[in-house]
Amino acid sequence: MTKRGFVEGPPGDRYGVTRAIRRLGRRLELRSFSLVPEHLNHAEGYRAAVAVALPLLLAILTGRSEWGWAVYAAFWTCLCDVPGPDHLRRRLLAVFVAGGTAVVLVGSWAASIAPHAAMIVGPLLVFLVTLGAGRLKFGGLVGTLSGVVAVVAVGFPNRLDAAFLLAMAFFAGAAWSYALINLLWRIDAFDPLRRAGQSVSARLLDMADYLAGLRDRPHRDAQWHSDHAEHRRAVRLAIERFREVLVRFESEPGRAATARRELAAAETMFGALLALDQACIDRYGPVEERAALAKACRDAVSAWWLSLRQRPRTEAVLAEACARIRAVRGVLTDDPFQGCAAAFGSALSLLSGRDTAVEVAPATVGTGSPVSMVRQGLRQAGGLIMVYYAAIIFGLGYPYWAAMAVIVVLQGGVRVTWARCLERILGSLIGGMMAHALPLLGGGPIVPALVAVALTAITMALRSVNYTIFVMFLTVLFVLVTDMLHPGVGIASARMIDNIVGSLAALVAVLAFRSDFGPPLPKRIEDGIRANRRYGEAVESDQPFAVIEAARAAAGRASVEAEIAAHDPGGWLHRRTRREADLASLQDMRNLAGRAALAWHARLGERAGARA
Repeated sequence: MTKRGFVEGPPGDRYGVTRAIRRLGRRLELRSFSLVPEHLNHAEGYRAAVAVALPLLLAILTGRSEWGWAVYAAFWTCLCDVPGPDHLRRRLLAVFVAGGTAVVLVGSWAASIAPHAAMIVGPLLVFLVTLGAGRLKFGGLVGTLSGVVAVVAVGFPNRLDAAFLLAMAFFAGAAWSYALINLLWRIDAFDPLRRAGQSVSARLLDMADYLAGLRDRPHRDAQWHSDHAEHRRAVRLAIERFREVLVRFESEPGRAATARRELAAAETMFGALLALDQACIDRYGPVEERAALAKACRDAVSAWWLSLRQRPRTEAVLAEACARIRAVRGVLTDDPFQGCAAAFGSALSLLSGRDTAVEVAPATVGTGSPVSMVRQGLRQAGGLIMVYYAAIIFGLGYPYWAAMAVIVVLQGGVRVTWARCLERILGSLIGGMMAHALPLLGGGPIVPALVAVALTAITMALRSVNYTIFVMFLTVLFVLVTDMLHPGVGIASARMIDNIVGSLAALVAVLAFRSDFGPPLPKRIEDGIRANRRYGEAVESDQPFAVIEAARAAAGRASVEAEIAAHDPGGWLHRRTRREADLASLQDMRNLAGRAALAWHARLGERAGARA
């Protein structure tokens, strides 16, 4: 630990840099944009580079542009490899390889039947693909990428024999990536769980670090500011991301059970930090006890963070943290502080495996309802029709790029589409400007090919870190590969324009076709206040533990929904007219949540004192 109260990582660690990135991430999350540095995955990047290198080499050596389909298929198959146990990943990838091959054959051939047939074939294929993927559990990414394959295939109309060659090239590239992922270069299937746990522990550490550095100084959230409750929101979102990954491993023993204990421990730690956070805002209790507890909590979270980073993982740091928690409990006299220390002790017991009784609320992830899939398919079809019409009117150079943008941007409701639209436009503009420097590479086909392989590694490694950065490198990669296999003029500019057109078409489609902003922001905030009040009342009336836990979980969900709604397009527009009222209500909701947590931990402290 440093004198200033900040946590130091192991020798050579870059904790300060990643902490600064997470600080930026908290600002972006306020506006529904994600930045998760813990999800940088070098191994996936290197493997994708090898997957793309072989078909790219064949395309260069043979001089046949059809092999470009093998290049794209290899990349898309790597992109389709979702978090989950090996059997789930194999099944979804096999569906993509077989289904994508069929989509290429049908799309390319059907688009050649008549002029402008793409306006019918593209939307129809995407609609059918969306419905089919909706019947697959965790098949969302398979459906998205299959839709991308469909619109690109429609962009290359060919007779049946030529369409068959394109389909076989796609199959070769996809099958090669499938073999590389599942047989030749296997990456630990549980790695996404480890990264999700690291993400939660890092954000808990940021929150605990801030509280430990306060001592007797006023808390920043005592007054309203633009980043109010940023740590609370960051931890909540990280916990939900962890839960969404964990649900994919629901039937797995061993390390999945460890992850379930980690999630339960994270929720316990967060509840205690929430109570301590409110105590610092209200200046509750003796400052010496607050400071001592905050330091012990920071040390406990730091121990978990360090244990996740150590290879092999050791429990020694967790045991030391348990000893410090027991020591600080001896100097605490206030019941809420005793309860917070007891909660951290329980969390450390879960993490060290001494306590295995875990009950974690499941995430709602799986297959979509038929109605929602039909609605999503119709939205995408409508967006594609707009794009194809714009391509005819304005003569877009690569209309399938605009069609691809529709598919990947129009995901879910208005909030997600709004954020993805802005991120894709920004990433395409930056990437397109970078791509203008590609002619300076020179070196015949060798140097551009090596750069393309390197870009593949970077793009795939960054795919889960931030969407804007991912699109930025993806744009440069696609412009480079397209220029190598299908040389033309103005490819970079066409990529920027097409992505802007497609992103805006997706936004118009989601707004025009039964857009659902959900309940208005004031209603969301009222629900959050009501849920947190019920949580506090359950504690005050000494309800059974199960009732209080259910009320706490409901209050947390309602708070998250209100926080997210406050920054989606509907909430943002509403705040322009009722800013003061909404901000005051949000602050009331957050204070209620903190005081309910403080009351609950006071009860835990009373029980701990009675047992002692």
